[in-house]
Amino acid sequence: MSTLLHVSASPRGAESESLALAEAFVTTYQQTHPGDPVEHWDLWDGSLPEFGPAAATAKMAVFGGTGFDETQAVAWRSVEAAFARFDSASRYLFSVPMWNAGVPYVLKQFIDVVSQPGMIFGFDPHDGYTGLLADKKAAVIYTGGVYGPDRGPGFGADFQTSFFEDWLRWAGVTEIEPIHFRPNLVTADPAAGRRAAAEQARDVATKF
Repeated sequence: MSTLLHVSASPRGAESESLALAEAFVTTYQQTHPGDPVEHWDLWDGSLPEFGPAAATAKMAVFGGTGFDETQAVAWRSVEAAFARFDSASRYLFSVPMWNAGVPYVLKQFIDVVSQPGMIFGFDPHDGYTGLLADKKAAVIYTGGVYGPDRGPGFGADFQTSFFEDWLRWAGVTEIEPIHFRPNLVTADPAAGRRAAAEQARDVATKF
């Protein structure tokens, strides 16, 4: 059995396009992978720890091979717990709406929390980084209501996909299945694109 973890970066609930596509994915995945556990991590539910001064100092202590004070130790334990929750799955589904040409800040917070030495990456002074999640794979649902690759610069730019997939590859995840839904909600009827994206989500889930 393989655990699928859905990591959701959308706060919009029933109005979220990315969550609707994730529901189509998960429903099909459960039908085609009976017995595989499916878990959901809503990054807006308050369970994601901060990564502030104490945690940042603890991270540098890990790099330097020094100890923690009590405050840093508490912060590091919360980081370890978050990573353990993330690492418990071998398959990931990320729902990632576009915010200001990039990703929601809570997803960046998630990345900053779990991206730690000895957890997501190893580091060698001569060879640099090595991703430690090579045994994982990810499906990523990208949505955006204005930007589209076939639209002019007045409709924005895409730092969402490049940033997020660069992080996945840096972490060692090379099997990545992107699912895009980018209707122009200002001027177009999104229904046809929504149906096509849902069908793609179901197709990826079947083979995932």
